[in-house]
Order: sequence, then structure tokens, then C-alpha cells
Amino acid sequence: MFYQPAIFSHFPNVVTAESTRHGGVSPAPYQSLNLGKNTDDDPAHIAENRRRFCTALGFQTDQLALSRQVHGDQILRVSQPGLFDGFDALVTDQPGILLAVSVADCTPILIFDQKNNAIAAVHAGWRGTMAGMVSKTLDYMAVQFGSHGADCRAYVGTCIDESSFAVGEEVAVAFGAEFKRFDAEKGQFLVDLKKANLHQLLAFGLPMQQIEVSPYSTVLHNEHYFSHRHEGGVTGRMLAAIGTINDER
Repeated sequence: MFYQPAIFSHFPNVVTAESTRHGGVSPAPYQSLNLGKNTDDDPAHIAENRRRFCTALGFQTDQLALSRQVHGDQILRVSQPGLFDGFDALVTDQPGILLAVSVADCTPILIFDQKNNAIAAVHAGWRGTMAGMVSKTLDYMAVQFGSHGADCRAYVGTCIDESSFAVGEEVAVAFGAEFKRFDAEKGQFLVDLKKANLHQLLAFGLPMQQIEVSPYSTVLHNEHYFSHRHEGGVTGRMLAAIGTINDER
């Protein structure tokens, strides 16, 4: 049903998960754990899938905080669960709230500041990566919570891999040379979104040993993950989620 990043495993008050496409009730082409409402799947299936996902993590669905993502660079400090609009990163220092971002090729990034007990869930497609969503979120956490790189742990989640993300020059031009290469056979550039987002974490001061990068690809491992590009736009959505707990949960 989900993968739990090992980078957070030493913190018993932190709950994290990146869902797969397994363990739900949705039929093809959304089989089976479709957690995204922005699809043509039956809303009852999505509701049941979300219930299963949250319950497995020890949360209720009414503890979820999500936003309708717009591939922008807006960040919201969340003080209560709910559905928000227009934000691609959510942060909080309130326990009992499960922050989540929806993905199906874009890169999810989860961050935990152990000193300030603050968390973030970031959605970064190529537009968000280009706009520096991870850097902006960390800068925002520094202002809101006093976060420093040395106190943070982060997970760069499963997304489209470099060999599968072929783009034209109009997109490639926004990325530094270290994050792209030209594939003569395809006649296009290949962009490494994981590497580009990892670079933003490192630039803020997170040590490499405090970062985990998913080895999986939504395209190459499509039997386990939804891929918008590989499946022609008709597919489900995963959630990458992070929350903190206390004795009152």
C-alpha cells in the first residue's frame, strides 16, 4: 500500500508514507489505490482508498491537509486539516495534521525539522522544480519556525526518472547543465528532477546523509506507481504524506 522512508525511522513521533497503486478498490484504469480526486474515478472509491491509507498510518481522513495544486510556488502554513486551493507546498508545526501532496510523475518532497518539530510536504513538477519550490519552502520554514539545514531530514520521492523525462529545449533551458543531457536518438533533452530537487536541499545545508532519494520511477516501475505521462493522462494519483503525533492522537 505504501513505502515509508527510512530517513525518518529514528523519530517515533513522525509518520510518513508514499502510497503505491496497490491495496485499494478502484477498477482499471485507476487500479487500485487511487487517492486523487482530480480523476474520473468514482468518488466513493477514492473516499474508501483514502480511508484505508489514513487508517494504516493511524490517522483519520478528517486529519488530512491537502491543496489543489497548480504547479506554482505558493506555500501555506497549515493550522488545521482541510482542503486548500492554489498551494504546492504545505508546512506546519501542529501535531495531528497529516500533510499530503498528490503526484503521478511530479516529485514529492517530505521534510522534517527535528529541532522545531516542523514538517513540510512539497509538490514539484518541472515547473515547481524550476521555480525552486524546495528552496522556497525551506526558506519559508526558516522564517516561520527557525529551521536550519542541519536539523532537517528529507525524502525526495518517487517520480518520473531522468531517462523517461524527455523535454524540448523550451523546458530544458530552465535547468542547469548538471540536471540535463541531450539525447541525440530522441532529439530531446532528458531532465533529472530528483537530482535538481536534491541540489536544493543540499544548498540549504542539509547533509547528504540526512536525505533519502527514492530509487523508484513512476514510469520504469509503473506496475507499482501511477504515471500520468506513461499512461496517457488516464491514471490514478498517489499521495506522499507526513505528520507528527503526540499522546493526544
